Amino acid sequence: MTDGRGKGPDLAAIRKRIEAELAELQDLSASSAQERAPVRLDQQSVGRLARMDAMQIQAMAKASEVRRAARINRLKAALRDMEEGEYGHCENCGEPIAEGRLKVDPVATLCVPCARLEER
Repeated sequence: MTDGRGKGPDLAAIRKRIEAELAELQDLSASSAQERAPVRLDQQSVGRLARMDAMQIQAMAKASEVRRAARINRLKAALRDMEEGEYGHCENCGEPIAEGRLKVDPVATLCVPCARLEER
């Protein structure tokens, strides 16, 4: 994987970006824990519509957490791949993933041609 000058991608910059996104997602996960908590069904303190709203907010927060957890796992996998010297290579064909693709999505695991094949 080169940038046209014989150098590979700037792994330090990509690592920094991955670590920043990982920290942000982990903070979001911690701060949204209350929204994912079980909704109290105490009819004395909360009306039926308010409970329904709370349950909808809870469902959306849980769905967001599932997506966030998946992204966190992909970010951690990218960091592991960097540690093992495997980062930036297509998991299908083994060819280098273009630096531009990694800049757009640092957790990309497929080169553009393989990603196009996957979409079909």
